[in-house]
Amino acid sequence: MHIHILGICGTFMGGLAVLAKEAGHTVTGCDANVYPPMSTQLEAQGITLTQGFDAAQVELEPDLFVIGNVVSRGNPLMEEILNRGLPYVSGPQWMGENILQDKWVLAVAGTHGKTTTSAMLAWVLEHAGYQPGFLIGGVPMNFGVSARLGSDGQGGPAPFFVIEADEYDTAFFDKRSKFVHYRTRTAVLNNLEYDHADIFPDLAAIETQFHHLVRTVPGIGRLIVNGREPALQRVLARGCWSEREDFGVAQGQSGWSLLTHEDGRFDVFFDGQTQGTVEWQLTGEHNRMNALAAIAAARHVGVPVAQAIAALGAFQSVKRRMELRGSANGVAVYDDFAHHPTAIATTVAGLRKKVGAARILAVLEPRSNTMKLGTMKQALPGSLADADLVFGFGAHTGRDALGWDLGEALAPLGAKAAAFDDLAALVQAVKAAARPGDHVLVMSNGGFGGVHQKLLDALA
Repeated sequence: MHIHILGICGTFMGGLAVLAKEAGHTVTGCDANVYPPMSTQLEAQGITLTQGFDAAQVELEPDLFVIGNVVSRGNPLMEEILNRGLPYVSGPQWMGENILQDKWVLAVAGTHGKTTTSAMLAWVLEHAGYQPGFLIGGVPMNFGVSARLGSDGQGGPAPFFVIEADEYDTAFFDKRSKFVHYRTRTAVLNNLEYDHADIFPDLAAIETQFHHLVRTVPGIGRLIVNGREPALQRVLARGCWSEREDFGVAQGQSGWSLLTHEDGRFDVFFDGQTQGTVEWQLTGEHNRMNALAAIAAARHVGVPVAQAIAALGAFQSVKRRMELRGSANGVAVYDDFAHHPTAIATTVAGLRKKVGAARILAVLEPRSNTMKLGTMKQALPGSLADADLVFGFGAHTGRDALGWDLGEALAPLGAKAAAFDDLAALVQAVKAAARPGDHVLVMSNGGFGGVHQKLLDALA
């Protein structure tokens, strides 16, 4: 089958394209912004890309158009597809029907930690010899790719598939969350906070979508639930038809708990019984919680806890998750995907734990749809309080323009914070402030104009 993917350069749709090609389909696609690294990865797979959404692409005559949620009414190609009555389907529905059908799907949902937890879980299964398929919204360093079909060891695709389960809407014609399409058997509910202010009016609306996900998990399935999250307790109070295990509980309680050592190692307990110690280099309570969830989910498919613990000792994290991009003149520059205030706070806290009293220079671009709407601007100062200096970037024009005053939002931080609308000026300000021994933490869910390399070049 020839499928043409609209919005192919998004993380999810790009991964879908790779899986479709690996499954034997002819794949082409288009997007408004066709540029590296996603364009390079897709073209290396033999996937032809078209810049833009011109209506003439219907002349490719694919068997099916697969629609990403970046596409809306008024899109020239989509309008032509509708006018001609051509066959189309959303990306998540296509995944559910063509890749995930008949698989044991392990889906990782939550406001934070989906990518890292999915990567941990896929690696634990790989380490145990399962050769799982996966689609992850980032590139796990243990694998070097964001998606693959995996193997059953006999030339076929893997029976187990790990997927990052996003609560964002499916498509302009299907406003359900993506994850309801995934036929989940093991569901990790990592956490739940308000986010995606562009499509959800409040937290209760997101809780309803998580309730819908819970409804799709079979009775023989299992929910792996963050026991510290009141919002998830409310979700499950509306109905639970599957087995349930909680993680992050107090020691001695039923479920999964942990005890952290000073050096970052942590002991794992299940129902109060010691299971072993994870010895690794990752930092932060959020990563320890992610690891507990991965251990619990892997156990559901038969991976012994001791083996999962051993696998995590060899876990190499994910690109753009506290990724050290380089050092220049004694100043380290990190890249992180954090963009929600809670994620920003936990990321800064994790680096603080790692570097102790050394200075942290936080460089932030609030460019998610939620942040651009200003919904959480009041939470920014608190999330950045543990940084020594803060450099915020907010464009006033273009697609990523903020609709509010970043300098005003950061004002409670006083003299240690400054806002910029010119990237070159921000780079020079960081260069002027940095000194040997400092750690520059760049946080954005976008490319941030290549600021990481610009900083390294300037510091050098």
